[in-house]
Amino acid sequence: MAQLLEQSKKVIEAQLNGTSMRAISGSMIAYEGNVQFKSAGFGGGEGVLAGMKRRATGEKLSLMECQGHGRVFFAVNGQDVTVVNLNNETLQVESQQLLAYAGNLRTDVRFAGVSGASSGQGLFTTTVTGQGQVALLSAGGPLIHLEVSPQYPLIVDPDAFVAAQGNVQSSFITSNMGWRDMVGAGSGEAFQIRWDGQGVVLIQPAER
Repeated sequence: MAQLLEQSKKVIEAQLNGTSMRAISGSMIAYEGNVQFKSAGFGGGEGVLAGMKRRATGEKLSLMECQGHGRVFFAVNGQDVTVVNLNNETLQVESQQLLAYAGNLRTDVRFAGVSGASSGQGLFTTTVTGQGQVALLSAGGPLIHLEVSPQYPLIVDPDAFVAAQGNVQSSFITSNMGWRDMVGAGSGEAFQIRWDGQGVVLIQPAER
């Protein structure tokens, strides 16, 4: 299985030993060894439904497959990177924050929001399920890990949400007066994501 390492705060290193992994197209910044690259299409399967998901999420989910022997380095616009290990778990990732993944993993894209909200982000998430590693991007600094428990649900700005791990479920809180409007930074109907259950939600310190 390919190994993903945090080579620095901004760069992910994939170590390939006759193995393969996938990353967002255009994120490779350097490589060494005998490595082949090819388009891997889009996350979310095939067929009509997958085509609808592609149009909804845009080109940002375009994937490439890296296979062979060597080391490959990935980065996107100087954003911070974090590797998350999955042990037969599901990680819910904001589609724009997914950088790379390796292992026995499957991906899908699901609608996770409400239409007509003032924020255009956080509406579609990529779910990554199985055993392996996932590399995430975060703007403004390293990811912030926030615990969710049955006693303490968590409310998150959809622009700050990056990923959720564990037995957690999301729902949406909408109002005509959101926290953006309170500081004069938005208009129209605002919404926030509420997380219930047991797990961890990862957020970034900068908004998309």
